[in-house]
Amino acid sequence: MNKEELKAIIPHRNSMLLIDEATKISEDTSVGKKTIVGDEWFLDGHFPGNPIVPGVILCEMMAQTSAVIIAEKSAVSTPYFTSIEKARFKEMVRPGDTFEIECKLTRNRGMFYFIEGKGTVNGKLCVSANFSFALIERE
Repeated sequence: MNKEELKAIIPHRNSMLLIDEATKISEDTSVGKKTIVGDEWFLDGHFPGNPIVPGVILCEMMAQTSAVIIAEKSAVSTPYFTSIEKARFKEMVRPGDTFEIECKLTRNRGMFYFIEGKGTVNGKLCVSANFSFALIERE
């Protein structure tokens, strides 16, 4: 899915649509990517002269990638974050890097979906986290 296709399944728009593309590769797995070009809004003050992508932004990128797993279920619902657990930041993501994301659905309980996510640059683990979200029907 490109950015326009992603807009059909998640409510994010510029400047909060943070991934360049995402694909569902199996029933419970999706992959995505974002090339950090250096002019992104979240780099402006993080950190001047030494820009690195904030951890919370990396987690949001993983969450947006995971939405592809349940795209057909979210046609009439919106996914909302309900938790982030065990977030671990191993390497920095910088301008010029292509951040590659893999998300796996580990379980589903009613409207709640539980995901394991990891993000890498050049095969090197940068971040991992477990998170959940709820699908809330749109009004």
